[in-house]
Amino acid sequence: MATSSVAESNQQLWDETLSRLLNLSSVTLKRNAELENRVAELEVELAVWKQAHATVLEGADREAKALKGRLATLNGQMDSLMNHCLLVLCVIDGDACIFNDALLRQGHEGGRQAAQQLTKAVAEYLTRENVHTLGHLSFWITVYYNRLGLINVLERHKLCSPEQFEAFVMGFSQTSPRFSLVDVGYGRDATFTKIAEYLQTYIRFPQTQRIFLAGSSDNTYVSTITALQSDDLLNKLAILEKAGDDQGLSRRFHLPTLTMENVFMSQSPRDSNGGLPTPHSPPVLSVSTNGKLIDPTLPLHKHSPPPCNEFYLMSCTKGSTCKYSHEYVLTPEQLATLAANAKKAPCNFLKNGIQCPYGERCCWGHTCPNGPKCFHLSKGKCWFKGESMHNLPFVQTS
Repeated sequence: MATSSVAESNQQLWDETLSRLLNLSSVTLKRNAELENRVAELEVELAVWKQAHATVLEGADREAKALKGRLATLNGQMDSLMNHCLLVLCVIDGDACIFNDALLRQGHEGGRQAAQQLTKAVAEYLTRENVHTLGHLSFWITVYYNRLGLINVLERHKLCSPEQFEAFVMGFSQTSPRFSLVDVGYGRDATFTKIAEYLQTYIRFPQTQRIFLAGSSDNTYVSTITALQSDDLLNKLAILEKAGDDQGLSRRFHLPTLTMENVFMSQSPRDSNGGLPTPHSPPVLSVSTNGKLIDPTLPLHKHSPPPCNEFYLMSCTKGSTCKYSHEYVLTPEQLATLAANAKKAPCNFLKNGIQCPYGERCCWGHTCPNGPKCFHLSKGKCWFKGESMHNLPFVQTS
């Protein structure tokens, strides 16, 4: 009996052990299957990442090659600019550096001679500086000036006629497509503002080798040159001076100087009272030495020919072709009457929708004398047809 009980106990133990082994085997197989599936998933994911990585590398390689090509192109363009398109610039304050009257009176030919003399002088200077050995140079001249003001100054001092001046400008600009004369109009700082911005911009261009500045001999350009000095850019700047200048700028900033003989007037024209007329401002009244007196029995507009409003009140650019007279000697009262009458006629600039370059100095009317309640406006027959010419009431000055 005892032997039978032991055998049964052993059999039960083996059965339990075998059951546990079978369960463990089943769990192990299941776990192995799960791990195999996970490994398969990871292998697929790895393959995807490998493909993505290869694609990225391929794209990066293509982009690197493209960037390398673009860099080579840009380097080539830079080399081309630096070796074949080097700039030498000349900027002139035409109100301060007035061209020689002998050249002005020659008209078209005088303009060509002035341009050629400037070109020759700069070329000789660059040869001495060995700048010409660096590559092909492109020479540009830009003259900023107040056209109407300068014409009036020249005509008033009998230095040249408006027709001669216009011909001079044409001859100068036609000498080269790179030579320009730019009318900045009236304004105290109009010319200075243009030239200051010109210097600040072009002196920073890497292909700019030299900029020659022909400006006034006073302190007008000191602030601009001081700013360039602070940026360490003065090594590109040279001063173009007319004969007789005091070399103030070149001495103050230790700048190289190129003095021009017989291109600019050594002394600017002066009024009889010693004052310097400037084209920056509307010119003062000047009448012929053979001036005629007004007939006090006739209204001003009844004279033959009537006095020229623009000549006496502003500036007339028509010169000898003007159909109105510049010869009368007008009293202050007659000038006041002329001004009051001129305000009754509309300014052609505003009438045609163009901003008047003379502003408040314009001798013509900017607003209708009848104001917003103009009877003729309601009939469509008012001469003051420009926009806003009826917005403000007309105030007549006396």
